Amino acid sequence: MNRTAKKIILKTKKQVYGDMLGNNASLFQGEGFEFSELREYVYGDDVRKIDWKTTAKLGKPYVKVYKEERELNVVVVSMLGGSVYFGTVRQKSDVVAEVVATLGFSAIKNADLFSHMIFADRLYSTIQPSKKRFATHQAVEEILAFESLGKSADYQALVDSLGKRLKKKALLFIIADFVGDIDLKLLSKKHDVFAVIVRDRFEEDPSQLGLLRLIDMESKKSFEGNIDTGAVKQYKKALHENDEKLYRRFKKQGVRFTKIYTDEDPALKLMKQMRR
Repeated sequence: MNRTAKKIILKTKKQVYGDMLGNNASLFQGEGFEFSELREYVYGDDVRKIDWKTTAKLGKPYVKVYKEERELNVVVVSMLGGSVYFGTVRQKSDVVAEVVATLGFSAIKNADLFSHMIFADRLYSTIQPSKKRFATHQAVEEILAFESLGKSADYQALVDSLGKRLKKKALLFIIADFVGDIDLKLLSKKHDVFAVIVRDRFEEDPSQLGLLRLIDMESKKSFEGNIDTGAVKQYKKALHENDEKLYRRFKKQGVRFTKIYTDEDPALKLMKQMRR
């Protein structure tokens, strides 16, 4: 295990099992129970479970009864196209690994099934559903060892592949920088989909850099370009339009999402979003 992987695993394990998340049942709190029936309140029942609408209608207190569902099927997919090989604070791929570690340890802590896939232009690796911590260790190591340069992110291939592979309903996390024409409608019909957008702030607000030789990290092709004020303005406009379209689709399709920058703590950001 390399130094970066060890650092990420130790940090996220401490956050999930320690003080930060330790006082909570799970990062996925509330997902593991479903409504079963109503019954009359008896002394000792949790007053937070009282159904006030039914109570007012019938004139005596009723409580909601829940039954525990089978364990959650937590599936995490890392989209590792060439664009994740970038970062002014940290590599985006390192942040992806930390997000995966946080989700993996949280699932395992809650006795849920955790599985992980690496995708780019196609599916590259799969870790089968597990309740063992080693599955999270393996996922982190595979992400950091993956050669993303020269690989494009094919979101349509991702949707097609997951549509065929995921037979059981899943709490599906897709981690990517989400640039392109992305439609998760087919996945959101069957699964609870959560998109984690990983970006570097420089990507969204680049400086005027002048004449530079650049490399397309997905095609590995180099080219010279003059990054002047006009080019920066045009780029920012295109990215803003990409994100506006993306957010509209997410909201329409019921896909929850959050954005994590390379200078932020993934566990804190995920905890805040998942508690909503």
